[in-house]
Amino acid sequence: MIPERSGLIVWINDIKSSRVLERYGTVHYVSKKMHYVLLYVDAVKEKKVVQDIQKLPFVKKIEKSLRNEIKTEYNSNIPDKTRFYTI
Repeated sequence: MIPERSGLIVWINDIKSSRVLERYGTVHYVSKKMHYVLLYVDAVKEKKVVQDIQKLPFVKKIEKSLRNEIKTEYNSNIPDKTRFYTI
């Protein structure tokens, strides 16, 4: 069974320190230009990990990713108009 994961966006001062975040979860993406790291952690351990990461000296702020709250199943009530444009 796959554990429930939650995403954290961690804003950092320098890119080299992003390697330290690998011990807290799975680093999915590192933005060199905007200086943030997308980190996935277990949902059960999320609060503990956020507290530990905030104590690090190179972390500016932490945001919770809202990807789990976005609706990904779409309803197609609109009729398909491509059948009207056949040759």
